[in-house]
Amino acid sequence: MDRVGVGIIGSAFSSNIHAEAFEEVPEAMIVAACSPSKRHVEEFARKWKIPATATDYRKLLERKDIDVVVVGIPNDRHREVVVEAAKAGKHIILEKPIAHTLKDADAMLEACQKHHVKLMYAETICFSPKYARAKKLVDEGAVGKLYMVKQGEKHSGPHSDWFYEVKRSGGGSLMDMGCHGIEWARWMYGKPKPKSVVAHCQRVLHSGRTKGEDNSVVILEFDGGGIAVIEDSWAKHGGMDDRIELYGTGGVIYCDLLRGSSMETYSTTGYGYAVEKAGETRGWTFTVFEEAHIYGFPNEMRHFNRCILNDETPRETGEDGRATLEIIYAAYESAGTGKKITWPYKPKKPDEVPVNLWLKG
Repeated sequence: MDRVGVGIIGSAFSSNIHAEAFEEVPEAMIVAACSPSKRHVEEFARKWKIPATATDYRKLLERKDIDVVVVGIPNDRHREVVVEAAKAGKHIILEKPIAHTLKDADAMLEACQKHHVKLMYAETICFSPKYARAKKLVDEGAVGKLYMVKQGEKHSGPHSDWFYEVKRSGGGSLMDMGCHGIEWARWMYGKPKPKSVVAHCQRVLHSGRTKGEDNSVVILEFDGGGIAVIEDSWAKHGGMDDRIELYGTGGVIYCDLLRGSSMETYSTTGYGYAVEKAGETRGWTFTVFEEAHIYGFPNEMRHFNRCILNDETPRETGEDGRATLEIIYAAYESAGTGKKITWPYKPKKPDEVPVNLWLKG
């Protein structure tokens, strides 16, 4: 194999970024896309010059010219699609979080192992050029021994209404974005085992739309002593904010992913798009450019594509997604009980969405 055939399952926000990223992977070609809405998927295909469409994802799985499917759909649909893709012998690139329950995550991992396909966990901030450079500095010893990392992702709410339905999503801001920071922290420390977690969740802005939290703070401790502070919010106005801090015995690193790379713009009339989730473009704004590059999507897709061509182990695997989800369960349990959760840890009801541990606490 010298070129990978790609099928995209989904046609909303994340799928558009996936399609844009693959334009910079010459060893891959998107051959088909799928979405339940015929009109929506046809518009998506025209935009990205994708030659074939379907409204049933199984049609993509039947195609011999598709080697990998990229899954960017609501969390509660992950298990069904991933298991069927594995049975069809397709490799899978799966948007975060891995699933809305641990039971679903385990079923997906089992199916992929049984059918010898790669389940690649699309945790994009582990591929962001700025954050990847910070990781290299840490690995080179530039800041000494790493003892604390912080990551925050904040905006005023998600793209689609299904995120607010906790039975479909699994939770609120912690589930949606905390998975980014948790896996990024695992990666920064070399993926050690967790030791304990303390978390706080609150609902401050979207009480009329969701039972889930829209603001969360997680303090995660790893074996070896390193700690991570993860802050996530759907209640922060003014557009996307994503940044990290790294503290070592010999130095410190600060990274602002978006504003540190943006253009400062002043407009009296406003304009079309400033940055993800920005609600206003009049006055001073931070105008992002090459957004997919900043987030790391082309790097991510190149890496996953190479893993398929060369039969390599991905940097981010289904097991990583599962480990992150387990930590999310523990964080919700901490928020619900007001107690520190320690490892070894297993949630009592892995078939229930993790936010229930907070809601019933």
